[in-house]
Amino acid sequence: MTRRLAPHNLPTRRLLRVWQRNWLVYRQTWLISFLPPLLEPGFYLLAFGAGLAQMVGPIAIPGGTVSYTAFIAPALVAINIMQSAFFETTYASFVRMYYQKTFAAMLATPLTLEEVITGEILWGASKAVIGSALMLAVITGFGLVHYPHALLLLPVALLGGLAFACAGMIFTAIVPSIETFNLPVFLFITPMFLFSATFFPLDNLPAWAQLFAQILPLTHLVELCRTLALGRPAVSTLIACAYLLIWTLILFPLAIFAMRRRLVH
Repeated sequence: MTRRLAPHNLPTRRLLRVWQRNWLVYRQTWLISFLPPLLEPGFYLLAFGAGLAQMVGPIAIPGGTVSYTAFIAPALVAINIMQSAFFETTYASFVRMYYQKTFAAMLATPLTLEEVITGEILWGASKAVIGSALMLAVITGFGLVHYPHALLLLPVALLGGLAFACAGMIFTAIVPSIETFNLPVFLFITPMFLFSATFFPLDNLPAWAQLFAQILPLTHLVELCRTLALGRPAVSTLIACAYLLIWTLILFPLAIFAMRRRLVH
């Protein structure tokens, strides 16, 4: 197996077998997986819409103002994309790699390491798309999105899912144990959850914090989701899309390289 893993091979369509394997497992627990993206946005929207929104008032955005509930609804979709993809390629992938030995079993087949890791990343992005579709259905019921622009949230979920799935896979390659994931969650995920224009506009932050927020990928994902959900695409939408694409193109080969070092050397 070591001899076959040595060459660096481009992934082929055989990676879809990895995706298919994870999909078949997901179907066994689909009800549990469906509940969080269905219930979570409802809880947030009811809490913020019925409570905090009355205190905050309308939020100014380019082109006008929106209610606070409409402001945070697309951000909830973006947060779901981030968490679905990241946690799938961290905790779930680590369990498959270290405890269940699923990676070793797959590498005993004609699958290459590149195909296994790419399949894992693609599955993480797929989980983000599934969760986003469910959340979009819930938010639509509240009348907080505008069609047809909101349909573009699904390809955005795929792009954002790929970006965060690649990031998660890099952490999986470097953490010594599953408990160590607490560090990237605390230092990487939590700051984005709080400071990426999710629950308040970036204009409310000091200048240095606004600059820091622009580095965070979730800021650009929130921008994409918000402009499309509200039916107000702008130049910033294209910039945000380009940022996530570049992020993915950089992190994907890094994820492959890091996982190769972990599994082969």
